Amino acid sequence: MQRSLVQLLGMLFACASLAGASATLLLEEPYGKLGFFTATGHAAVYLSGVCADTPLVLRRCAPGETGVVLSRYDGVGGYDWVAIPLIPYLYAVERPEDVPLIANAKMTAFLRDRYRRKYLEDIVPDGKNGETPGGDWYELVGSSYDRTIYGFDIATTPAQDEALIRNYNSSPNQSHFHLVSRNCADFAKDVLNFYYPKTLRRSIVTDVGITTPKQMAKRLIRFSDHHPEIHFSRLIIAQVPGSMPRSSTARGVVDSFIRSKKYIVPSIVFTPIFAGCVAAVYLGTGAGHFDAARNAMVFVAGSDPERPLDREDVRAFQRQLNHFLADADSEATGLNPGKAWERLQSKAKTEVDVEGRPVLQIPVGDALVRIGVAADNVLSGNAPPQLTRELLAARLQLELRGKSAQSISETEVARDWQLLKQTLGDSLLAARSEQHPENILGNRP
Repeated sequence: MQRSLVQLLGMLFACASLAGASATLLLEEPYGKLGFFTATGHAAVYLSGVCADTPLVLRRCAPGETGVVLSRYDGVGGYDWVAIPLIPYLYAVERPEDVPLIANAKMTAFLRDRYRRKYLEDIVPDGKNGETPGGDWYELVGSSYDRTIYGFDIATTPAQDEALIRNYNSSPNQSHFHLVSRNCADFAKDVLNFYYPKTLRRSIVTDVGITTPKQMAKRLIRFSDHHPEIHFSRLIIAQVPGSMPRSSTARGVVDSFIRSKKYIVPSIVFTPIFAGCVAAVYLGTGAGHFDAARNAMVFVAGSDPERPLDREDVRAFQRQLNHFLADADSEATGLNPGKAWERLQSKAKTEVDVEGRPVLQIPVGDALVRIGVAADNVLSGNAPPQLTRELLAARLQLELRGKSAQSISETEVARDWQLLKQTLGDSLLAARSEQHPENILGNRP
């Protein structure tokens, strides 16, 4: 009863947050090789009431549209900002039902370039021989393949949206990017300060005057604490499961410096006074103490946000998955579906079906089989059932482990279990049910 009440309150909370327009600061975790500044991650702003005729021309959203993400990257067509619809920004596909269940670098590159060729050619044209161009443009689409993203959402009004549209459409859109003084977090700061003037500002102490995504999130939370009349909520957008390296925690400048052996060790050796001052700032300001996921609802593509699964439910799902893996024969999922699927996927070619959903062509012996990798087409290819089971088991294993488990919803996990159940066949499912009557395939733990 208590759990049901919590779920109901969560749904009401989510619906209330979506009832009107809002501006959401997106704090995006860093990924790849971390340097002194890159460990701070990336910042962008999602506007639910603002859409775009082109990536450079804003307008009010029509009914049913979900808004755009405004972001600043260096060297993208010489522009200061670009507007991308929410789902493409996160997943490089146009519809929630096209989002792949699991992805690797080749699939991510294919989906990004496909979207670029369709919508971004004027901004990011082909290379000399029609090949995919280099540069940072790829970060405009499919951001959730690279990193986990945290959203800090504050209500806005139609009048505020109209004013922002007029201002940004009429102002020069020319890049003057500077890592220290005009970076992505500075852009997010300016957008949110347009809605709520003087709300966000950089920190001279903890970030030595450099604007960072983490500091902007902390400032927006502080603003919401002082203005409870303005609706505020928090979201977590999970990194898509797969073989892409997992992102790491976004940090501030002092936080990044103190945790980087490349910088802090030489400082201790050669300039111990400076290192001591940095340590004092770190300890005195609590620069490292910030939980971006605290009280966050989980983003579900195409649906309302949900509360994340609690630890007890995650452990229950993990136990049942372990039972499944232990029972599976070597031709089905094996003991490590994540690794097995990664090997298969590395040999595959990504395409799309007639509906625009991603599919993989995988060589199996002398044959070439097709397997859908979105929830809506994963069961419709000509791949052997064990390959489909392998994909779904890998998806479940990856989303239930470690840090990923804090950003998954019951809806998505239940859907994945149901899909896995459909690959088993009646006789095999009955046998497994007899072995494990507590099995939650298709049931709640």
